[in-house]
Amino acid sequence: MDNLFISHTPKKSQIIFWLALSLTWAAIYGILGLQQAFASEYVVQDDARHHVFWMRRFLDPELLSNDLIADYFQSIAPWGYTLFYKFFATIGIDPILLSKVLPIILGMISTIYGFGICFQLLPVPLAGFIGTLLLNQNLWFKDDLSSGTPRAFLYPIFLAFLYYLLKRSFIPALIVLALLGVFYPQYLLICIGLLFLQLCSWDNGRLRFSSQRQDYLFYGAGIGLALLMILPYVLNSSEFGPVVTAAEARAMPEFWPGGRTKFFTDHFSDYWFCGGRTGMFPREWCQLGFPPPQIFLGVLLPIVLQFPSRFPLAKQVSHKIKLLGQLLFVSFGFFFLAHALLFKLYLPSRYTEHGWRIVMAIAAGIALTVVLDGIFSTRPKPSPSRSRPWQKQGVAIGFTVLISAFIILYPTLEDEFPDVAYKVGKVPRLYDFFAQQPKDSLIASVSGETNFLPTFSQRSVLVSKEYAIPLLVGYYQQIRQRVVDLLMAQYSTDEADVQAFIQKYGVDFWLLDRSAFTPNYLASNSWLQQYQPVATEALTTLQQGKIPVVETLMERCTVFQTEEVVVLEAECILEKRHGR
Repeated sequence: MDNLFISHTPKKSQIIFWLALSLTWAAIYGILGLQQAFASEYVVQDDARHHVFWMRRFLDPELLSNDLIADYFQSIAPWGYTLFYKFFATIGIDPILLSKVLPIILGMISTIYGFGICFQLLPVPLAGFIGTLLLNQNLWFKDDLSSGTPRAFLYPIFLAFLYYLLKRSFIPALIVLALLGVFYPQYLLICIGLLFLQLCSWDNGRLRFSSQRQDYLFYGAGIGLALLMILPYVLNSSEFGPVVTAAEARAMPEFWPGGRTKFFTDHFSDYWFCGGRTGMFPREWCQLGFPPPQIFLGVLLPIVLQFPSRFPLAKQVSHKIKLLGQLLFVSFGFFFLAHALLFKLYLPSRYTEHGWRIVMAIAAGIALTVVLDGIFSTRPKPSPSRSRPWQKQGVAIGFTVLISAFIILYPTLEDEFPDVAYKVGKVPRLYDFFAQQPKDSLIASVSGETNFLPTFSQRSVLVSKEYAIPLLVGYYQQIRQRVVDLLMAQYSTDEADVQAFIQKYGVDFWLLDRSAFTPNYLASNSWLQQYQPVATEALTTLQQGKIPVVETLMERCTVFQTEEVVVLEAECILEKRHGR
């Protein structure tokens, strides 16, 4: 029987209303993200500094030319993702600008398909609203969507795949499967697992396979397409490879706490459950001050489904709900496989965190709807001693309002929502200065400001902590050698070392923090301390009171300075050697 909030036989107008309300909340969260994205001129999303900055080449081919870092990130970008940004660049849209606007659009698409999935599993619009509200909260508690990187496209595409899989829409499912392959190919493995499980069933303790020929045609075609799209990534060897092995990584400080890419830890729970790269649960769930409501509401679903007499709406939940369990099962399978084949399947957490966010949000939406219906459907037995019907309804409405308020207001209990991980450049004058230099300029520095220069100034840097990612050996060996050479030259007391370094790499400018020649600058920098023994040697030089050559040239060769940084012209340093 229908009640104030829940209609067992919804009309089209009711579906449109709840979908519109779902999209409204998606838009609200997206607008909150946009406010941070455009808070000032020099704002960029953390991961966009890796995966989007190099696309400025599409606007001007002379930018970032012969740039090792730009070449590396271009080489690892999925080609569909690259073509997407390139298309908009050809009509004059800046890639960084596009990466800021995309999240709200991708969030809306994710909401539409998330709502459709909920409605396929329980044809009650309220379930779709609650499920997508929780899903959007999940998405905006993490910076995946806001990054504009390949994983931002995962949610709308994968949710579309789940939707068409539930509907058994053959052609649309293959199309979105192909899209996933060119935007986020790693997740094709999850799709293969799901497609295979559609051919299986567990009946009376025995595993049985489908007897329907059309199932093998449909799911087999999907598996074949996914394997075909994965094949190029398996066969093609990267010019920056090979992938680091587990044994190599364990011997590198870069992969331990304090390193650039923390992976290993001695804490069991951090490694297996909450580690950002290694854990099976989304890291933000572990870090939030109060567990997200979708966790305990999602766990409630299998419980309420066992009591259809108490919760009548449970009878309308489709048997296709098993897809949620299958998604978690497949995710866990590849999670453990990724740990067993460490780094060959990229990072283990990538196989479970996305699935958890999707499954628990949808399960919570359905569970809460079933429970609310059960409360509203309660009818008191005729007895003078029992409460009147309107009192029961009042309690039900009050409970509904309380739960709704908690779910909607929950994000406000956290300090950072939405968590979009936008980074703000703090030295605008520096970015403007380098933007005015020749396009082929190369900047040498270990300053943290190098993390921003390729994005804000569109100029190449020799090294940077942000770009010193040690997963591909061929790339990182070059980066590591550059850092070692730079540290040796910056803290050397021999002019020949400094000038040889400039000539070796063709450095045009040398960027220095004001505190670069104090012992604490090196001693407190965990990133630089990875590069031993040169970091210790440089620290010893400063502690002994020796003055590096570069420090002595700061007054003579400075071409730009602020309270935070100093920029030296490399040509000036070379001129000193030749007596000019």
